[in-house]
Amino acid sequence: MSATPPPSSAGLSPLNGAEEAVARELGRLIVVLPRMLDADLQRAKRMSLSEYSALRHLSETPSRRMRMSELAAACDMSLSGMTRLAGKLESDGLVQRVRYERDARGLEAVLTDAGLARLREAWPAHLDSVRRHIFDHLTDIDMRKLATALKAVNES
Repeated sequence: MSATPPPSSAGLSPLNGAEEAVARELGRLIVVLPRMLDADLQRAKRMSLSEYSALRHLSETPSRRMRMSELAAACDMSLSGMTRLAGKLESDGLVQRVRYERDARGLEAVLTDAGLARLREAWPAHLDSVRRHIFDHLTDIDMRKLATALKAVNES
């Protein structure tokens, strides 16, 4: 991004100083924040943010199960990446992979009781990390408006 647009961008308005600052900080945040949250979970509970995310998504479904493709999408992971992660979680006894009832070609990840217990054990450390790295810095911000704006950005 540049304050002075290149000649080929006729008709586009350059970012003002405040917009430029927000764009740069959001770009940095996208990279840095997941690393900080992951490092805190690793240090406190020897759990990756990806593991936490998968367990959390499974815990939020009534049946504690999701198709592998749906879980991958919910965690913003590729299917092959989720397959590797589910394999690790399965070997740790936190998830079980079973044939999808409606289509025997697919697999579902099922959160085990041990997986739910592990998630509950990690939750306070993750909550502390999220509060410290995010919400402690947003005390004067309207959270509903921020959530609406971030959702619009995510869906654009």
